[in-house]
Amino acid sequence: MTTRREMLKQSALGFGSLALTSLLQAENPLAAKRPHFRPRAKRVIFLFMKGGPSQLDTFEHKPLLQRDHGKPLPFDKPKVTFAKTGNLLASPWQFKPYGQCGHMVSELFPHVARHVDDICFIHGVHGTNPAHGGALLKLHTGADNFVRPSMGAWVGYGLGTENENLPSYVTICPTLAHGGLNNWGSAFLPAHFGGTPIGNASLKAKDAKVHHIRNPKWTPGQQRAQLDFLKQLNEDHLSATPDPVLESRINSYELAFRMQTSMPEIQDTRGETEATRKLYGLDNPITEDFGRQCLMARRFAERGVRFVQVSHSDSKVQWDQHGNLKKGHTEKASEVDKPIAGLLHDLKSRGLLEDTLVLWSGEFGRTPTVQGSGMDGRDHNPWGFTMWMAGGGVKGGFAHGATDDYGFYAERDKMHIHDVHATLLHLLGVDHEKLTYRNSGRDFRLTDVFGHVAHEIFA
Repeated sequence: MTTRREMLKQSALGFGSLALTSLLQAENPLAAKRPHFRPRAKRVIFLFMKGGPSQLDTFEHKPLLQRDHGKPLPFDKPKVTFAKTGNLLASPWQFKPYGQCGHMVSELFPHVARHVDDICFIHGVHGTNPAHGGALLKLHTGADNFVRPSMGAWVGYGLGTENENLPSYVTICPTLAHGGLNNWGSAFLPAHFGGTPIGNASLKAKDAKVHHIRNPKWTPGQQRAQLDFLKQLNEDHLSATPDPVLESRINSYELAFRMQTSMPEIQDTRGETEATRKLYGLDNPITEDFGRQCLMARRFAERGVRFVQVSHSDSKVQWDQHGNLKKGHTEKASEVDKPIAGLLHDLKSRGLLEDTLVLWSGEFGRTPTVQGSGMDGRDHNPWGFTMWMAGGGVKGGFAHGATDDYGFYAERDKMHIHDVHATLLHLLGVDHEKLTYRNSGRDFRLTDVFGHVAHEIFA
């Protein structure tokens, strides 16, 4: 996708320097852009569960796994595995049907289960990397062996933001491990499309702020004068020597200045009603932290941020239960279940769910075979796992794809991570094959040379 700004730069020799500079100044690179076709969704909220929640213990019921507990897996395991596993391990949680669709959900998610008629479950997802670092990068950027732009950066590059006083991509309490910045960065895309982090995983959500958003020494007018002077110096250099890095830095300075008028109000949740705070679980110390992230996500989304990510990640247990599955998944699910349900309810009641795509996923799932001697752990499983989407033009109360009878391999209507990315972009009105950026002599895209759109899940 060639932007007007890039066309102007490529045609620089045909313009006078003054005219070129004037035209570049007139365009805000974060301004909303026209999609390729009519979108079903305008924005994305990505709920990332770091560590790999078990599809077999949350949203994918496998009766044969329960029946054959303790028996050997009746087919071959992958040739390369992250760790050694043994026989089949039944889920320690009960499943039951919910909603008009009757989708089976485990007792770990009783609040989310009440919203199954708004959720599209995607059961045949698979990736290519069984290690956390590679799998995180694959999910976030489409590549596990190179530094590539994140999907939020691609969305911002393709569509801009609906609010020019805010970034196109915000990530709340992102993980610093397993790729860190590379999971929300812009790589070779202009830097202003990268994710703006609000805190990080080592901080409580209540302490996750954009610091120094107000300057105690200078008035806005003084800051504007200083920024205009700096901008003039930079643009004098830019007019003589086009430099996309410097140009992106200018745009970042301008965005930071404009954020002073919007960010403090968004970060101040004191105006929310007590009912809303309870809806997200802010009245409970177990759910307060993730609930605050989800509430912030709604506040960013309703103000025009195109891509918002919240990450359930900390330095302790995460979702990575190689052992202590019962304790770990119980703890993690209790922290996110009510906040996620609250977010879905709140978006729907405000009329935002129709054009907001909510995506829930970890970087992979877990094996149906046990790890360790305690019959209480599962290994990494990128070969078949579950994601779900809600709102944004997908079918509610619908299940797409399936793994085998025991939940090891994606088997029916399989969706690779590239297919997930292609489908997400399509819901936003973007053709993933046309959303490209020229770098190092090659046109790159989020889906590389892959990706098929799952039209079957569209409402």
